[in-house]
Amino acid sequence: MAVTQSANCHTRSLAGESRHEIASFSILGFLRGPLAVTNLTRTLVLGCSILALSACGPEEIASPGTGGNVTINNTTNNPAPTPTPTPTPTQALVTPANGCPTINDPQGLTDEGTITGPEGEWRVCATPLRFNASSTLTRVPGLLYRLPGQVSVGTDGGPAADNSDGLSDTNVELTIEPGVIIYASGSSFLNVTRGNTINAVGTANQPIIFTSRDNILGLNGDNSSGQWGGVVLSGRSPVTDCFEALATPGTVDCERQVEGAAQPNFFGGAETTGGSGEMAYVQIRYSGFVLSGDSELQSLTTGGTGPDTKLSFIQSVNSSDDGVEFFGGFVNIKNLIVAGAEDDSLDTDTGVKANMQYVIAAQRPGIGDTIIEADSSNGKEDETPRQNTTISNFTFIQRKNDDQVVRIRGGADYGLYNGVIVDASSATTPCIRIDDQETVRDANAGLDDVGAPRFNSVALECATNFRNGSDGVTAADAEAIFDAGAGNNKAFANTLVAGYLNGASEDGFATIFDVTALSSFFDAVTFIGAVSAANDWTQGWTCDSAAITFGNNTGACTAIPVFN
Repeated sequence: MAVTQSANCHTRSLAGESRHEIASFSILGFLRGPLAVTNLTRTLVLGCSILALSACGPEEIASPGTGGNVTINNTTNNPAPTPTPTPTPTQALVTPANGCPTINDPQGLTDEGTITGPEGEWRVCATPLRFNASSTLTRVPGLLYRLPGQVSVGTDGGPAADNSDGLSDTNVELTIEPGVIIYASGSSFLNVTRGNTINAVGTANQPIIFTSRDNILGLNGDNSSGQWGGVVLSGRSPVTDCFEALATPGTVDCERQVEGAAQPNFFGGAETTGGSGEMAYVQIRYSGFVLSGDSELQSLTTGGTGPDTKLSFIQSVNSSDDGVEFFGGFVNIKNLIVAGAEDDSLDTDTGVKANMQYVIAAQRPGIGDTIIEADSSNGKEDETPRQNTTISNFTFIQRKNDDQVVRIRGGADYGLYNGVIVDASSATTPCIRIDDQETVRDANAGLDDVGAPRFNSVALECATNFRNGSDGVTAADAEAIFDAGAGNNKAFANTLVAGYLNGASEDGFATIFDVTALSSFFDAVTFIGAVSAANDWTQGWTCDSAAITFGNNTGACTAIPVFN
């Protein structure tokens, strides 16, 4: 891409770093809520005219700017955002750490010198291309970690843990401390391979951030995306649509290749226990680099992950493909935010058994495809295990004039409960489309089929609620399926605050479905929508983007927070 700087700056190429041209370096200082415990600082920049004073040389943009610190104070249960005057900038900037910490892996970290952006100068420590021993990435003030390519956690242990495939599990765990910031560019991504785990657990005050090099340099704007690969968790639970044509779906012989990976990376197997570790309070920004052909990763991709994998408080920001995509295996996730994905927000496929609760998906204006894409119509609709996804307490905001907000097809089993679907596009995007006779037929245990999609306590706010699907499934059929559920509302008027926080109509919805009867995974609730006004779980650990603004958090997604 070419970035044109104002003042007397010249134009320079940042090949491979970003596919989008950024027009401004300014950072919004948007705050909200009463003061509480100070937990991080965020630097403001005065603009490219000042940045240009030290960024106009022949090397990469390297100006610390003349910004200062803004104190961000986190609280919980905080309602509508209220802007606060921007404090006067000071001269305090990030200073680089003295060196790279020691990790257990014998390859260690590589000190790559420093990188400078609007927040100051950072020490850069590159990880090994493969973690061969359990290691911890510690938080060090003034230090960033870089993924230098396709980085693997451990060596793939194959589809079975009993070594019958001739491979041995390396049992490597990568631990990432709260407040750690990891960046990458181009085709670089992180893959937790089969038989290995990740322990990336941030806090509400210090989330873990995966982002791009351009974000560090201060080059990103509201529509930046696709600047690095993303995070992949690979497990050995059952999948369908096997890589080997003669393999039996759902067996140890059925594997799939990580979508788009230049080097072979596989997931799948026959295990129904175990997991790939834990991720919580994590932001994943500007992912989705095209790795090969038309294939690109998402912010978070899971493939055949086991039921013990723990996922919560995950925010995807401006993925150039899907926000998250779950291939087979088991997924249990709470407190998920997908902001500004350019394809589908939530994509589920190849036999996944997924439970999700408290889910926000919001598009950027005019950008994105569906909020939900469930499975594929590809001639493999009756392979088992059949996908069965259940989502409770969701808020979906569609801003792209497109075919539909929710598309369920490919024989997928799907349940939506206690949620709100809003078409906020400039035209009329139908709320729900259902494709394929396999998707709407009666339950059949022999086919691992629980029947037609389920809708209970779902509120629709679309000018057109239903549309015709394929294979003879009409809008009337979809509406009849929706009407068969309990407590649904086809003429809802939302009272959401700031586009995500429940108002009176959501918190006081007439009929609430008891999702605890479906699985012990789900919490009992008294409201529809993702975020009750009584418990705003978005506060502190999130960032603000063009798709959705939470306030009282780490600041704009285009800026890098500086944690105390």
